[in-house]
Amino acid sequence: MSSGSHLGEARAEHPDAVVLHGLGVSPGSAYGPIVQAAAPVEPPADEPAAEDPAAASETAIASFMHVADTLDAKALSAETTARDILKATAMIARDRSLHREVTKRLNAGSGPTRAIAEAIEEFAARFEALGGYFAERVTDLRDVGARAIAEVLGEPAPGLPTLIEPSIVAADDLAPAETATLDRSLVLGIVTRHGGLTSHTAILAAQMGIPAVVQVHDATTIPAGTPVSIDGGSGEVVVRPDPAAVEAARERRERLAAALAEVTGPGETADGHRVALLANIGGVEDAELAGAEDVEGVGLFRTEFVFLSAVAAPTVEEQTEIYRKVFAPFSGRRVVVRTLDAGADKPLAFADLGPEENPALGRRGLRLSQARPDVLDAQLQALGAASAETGADVRVMAPMVSTAAEARWFAEQVRAAGLATAGVMIEVPAAALRARQVLEAVDFGSLGTNDLAQYTMAADRMEGELSELLDPWQPAVLDVIAAAAAGASQAGRPLGVCGESAGDPLLALVLVGLGVTSLSMAPSKVGAVRLALRTHSQADCRALADAALEAESPEAAREAVRAAVAPALADLL
Repeated sequence: MSSGSHLGEARAEHPDAVVLHGLGVSPGSAYGPIVQAAAPVEPPADEPAAEDPAAASETAIASFMHVADTLDAKALSAETTARDILKATAMIARDRSLHREVTKRLNAGSGPTRAIAEAIEEFAARFEALGGYFAERVTDLRDVGARAIAEVLGEPAPGLPTLIEPSIVAADDLAPAETATLDRSLVLGIVTRHGGLTSHTAILAAQMGIPAVVQVHDATTIPAGTPVSIDGGSGEVVVRPDPAAVEAARERRERLAAALAEVTGPGETADGHRVALLANIGGVEDAELAGAEDVEGVGLFRTEFVFLSAVAAPTVEEQTEIYRKVFAPFSGRRVVVRTLDAGADKPLAFADLGPEENPALGRRGLRLSQARPDVLDAQLQALGAASAETGADVRVMAPMVSTAAEARWFAEQVRAAGLATAGVMIEVPAAALRARQVLEAVDFGSLGTNDLAQYTMAADRMEGELSELLDPWQPAVLDVIAAAAAGASQAGRPLGVCGESAGDPLLALVLVGLGVTSLSMAPSKVGAVRLALRTHSQADCRALADAALEAESPEAAREAVRAAVAPALADLL
């Protein structure tokens, strides 16, 4: 039920409590006072045209450079994923074409801050039209503009005030640069008005183990200091909750923590059916952190960070050194590497294939590798060298595979580089529907449920208003996963899941029931998934999968499974 226009619905058991509903994107519960992020600074409504456009241009560009320097300084002490996001955002602030657009607006008669705002919105429209990677950067772009405007006006930069106590952060939307630098000891949870399942805020919050709910329409109207409880699994936010309910939630967290502490080791069902539990990582520091966790290896190592900020193609030697550091914590354990997932939607300065009408459906992933095999060859050589030096069980898979012919081509390249195990991402419905033929050409498959949902439901994963269509519980998405799992079984190949859905304990049971053999997720989610598996047999998982497939909506599928799981688990989640 929607929250409505003014702080939702009153809860019967406590007259002051108000329930808001959003989209849970990072599991866990939290309770604490709300801290509101400062809204972006707006240009003065009566700002006159610049008296000296040339001088105003210098000031505006200097403000962008100050923003870039500030972000770079933050990056120095940030972890890998956060550092990469901060550096990428700093590059936006230094973009000369953005500076030229501001100068153009100033010369046309706009005031200094109005020129910045207009230039930012011009670029935002271009980014949104391009889709894919560019669309993902619109929040970063607007954050850069707001910071530059604040600098010109001599006002504090937008974002969070200094936290003095553990709190729940509320915002219209958190820029990735803001999320990446949150103090985990003081941020209990996140509630935003915008965002989606695969937004940077959602992914970073899950990696950091911070409960988060997005798409809460009244998030920014909650007065600062108001006590709030959130559930990052169900998406429920309660303003001024019943103290008894808060205490019950605290006790449930303690019981869950105790239960998780008792369940360690490999993933398996109650009757001993093995399901490998793996970590998703994006860089060296992610690998070092995940390597110390109770995981069986890495199910998705995203290699884009090696390439996206490079002006020239990274050499084999440069890549080998990075991969060696990533693999080192996993000696004797598997590391599944996704080769470069780039293209028109994630442009590379050294491998630009030109503009495309629809980059999300263009020459990205494996399609780029086929057009520029030299880039793939260098990456595979580096992966082979790093694998030999570290003792990790390195398995390499290609993104955006659609046909068996593409899978065969990729397997040939992998084996020619001396790597033993080749696989493919199943994220295009065509590959899922022909999974037997596609997987017969390789050694394994991995379902990328984020893109698979996007392409199955014809809904842009960056469009927050379409989050319901992108829900991995959508019966149509589960149908496609079931088809892929059936094909994998016929081909005699293992099939994992490395999309965000693998970290949902209830959905993990369904995926195993459909035939999935491994689950890869943010390390913070592994414990709850392990617990869910240990409390259900393989037959239980199949029955839960059948219940989900019979449902007519994602909500009905989720509720059907929740109603059928072991009561001991339902009481903890």
